Amino acid sequence: MSWETPSALLLQIHIAVSIIGILSGLVVLFGLMTAKALRGWTAAFLGASVLTSVTGFPLPPFGFDPPRAVGVISLVLLAVAVAAYYVFRLSHAWRLLYVGAATIALYLNVFVAVTQAFEKLPVLRSLAPTQSEPPFVVAQLAVLVVFIVLIVIAAVRFHPETT
Repeated sequence: MSWETPSALLLQIHIAVSIIGILSGLVVLFGLMTAKALRGWTAAFLGASVLTSVTGFPLPPFGFDPPRAVGVISLVLLAVAVAAYYVFRLSHAWRLLYVGAATIALYLNVFVAVTQAFEKLPVLRSLAPTQSEPPFVVAQLAVLVVFIVLIVIAAVRFHPETT
């Protein structure tokens, strides 16, 4: 058996759970902005996001690089979100910690997805081959601005004790 086969399978799993994490995270974010604690979607988002980060570590190239740094940061944020949601039940300051940690973890997943899109999709790669060109920078700044606005809206509106 070739070692490329398990690595290719792990990459497919990594991509699948990343997509699940992003899509379920967007549903959770919509719930936060509409003051709804969507329990099932939240479990799917948090679980898939943890799996996304964990499955990224054994993928080549090996060594500590920017994607792994994002993975570590994401895991720390997800640990805070899990604790805030499941242990502290969103009480007091834990509500804001959950909103912030979960939304920033989702942002990191989207940030990586945009980066991968510019790396893997020929049409985007031609616009920003080194990922330092204006189209890449504008795309990432747009994602950042959108998430800053959404996190503020979610922090203001999400009060599960009143739902």
